[in-house]
Amino acid sequence: MLSSAYLYKLFVGLILGIVQGISEWLPISSKTQILLVSSFLLHLTFSQAYALGLFLEGGTFIAALIYFRKEVKKAILAIFGKSDNEGKLLLKYLVVVTIVTGIIAVPIYKYVSNITGAVIGIPMIVLGILLIIDWIVIKFSKSLHSVKKDIHNLTLLDFVFVGIAQGLSALPGISRSGATTSTMLFLNTKPEEAFRLSFFALLPASIGASLVTIIFSHVQVSYVFSVLTLPGLIVAIIVSTLVSLVLISGLIKFAKTNTMTTIILILGIIAILGGIIGVLVGAG
Repeated sequence: MLSSAYLYKLFVGLILGIVQGISEWLPISSKTQILLVSSFLLHLTFSQAYALGLFLEGGTFIAALIYFRKEVKKAILAIFGKSDNEGKLLLKYLVVVTIVTGIIAVPIYKYVSNITGAVIGIPMIVLGILLIIDWIVIKFSKSLHSVKKDIHNLTLLDFVFVGIAQGLSALPGISRSGATTSTMLFLNTKPEEAFRLSFFALLPASIGASLVTIIFSHVQVSYVFSVLTLPGLIVAIIVSTLVSLVLISGLIKFAKTNTMTTIILILGIIAILGGIIGVLVGAG
């Protein structure tokens, strides 16, 4: 018979998987949500919970790989000169965005991972403000421009801007998908293409996030592994993969409507209110 402690670790893994699978693709910070949940359920410190949040991005890699398998195949074939023009552009996009992301994100991670005793409510408030800015940018880009760009029209400089946005999302409270998607929308990209390219960019970014976490925060990662245990981590990865597959498909289809702007605004308000509550109760 399984012990209550063992079942609790599986339960925590289930919750973390659901939270990661949902928050990774919505314009809310998955790191912040994992930070909040793991601090409450596992009593982790800020640095330990932050490391876990970045490490779990590796779980959503599986879902992105499955969903974007055709794009991945095209990009890989482009390395050997056997792909079409879209494959070459996707490869160029991944290379540029990933390099720029690494240059910006690694120093940010090394600094933030050494912070102790941070208040979770603060990054939640920052997150809410950024979401409202996302909403304003999206409304602005849709109202003043005819949205027409896709991977064939985006320039090298556009890729650099996306990489900068993705690199800055290493900060707690900043949504990777929200930052990259809104950046591409501001660059006059079609909404569905902005979401597709934002999610596609997660593939190398998630691997990099997991590796950076292991390299620079191996002590925190080892402790988290010992607390959550291997079965708990496996459950978190499986659940986050299944939830992610549903969210990716739904959000890309949903991005074709204007309703997404309303949702971003509502989530921004909720994040700010949740952050204020976090500060008032002293969560951290």
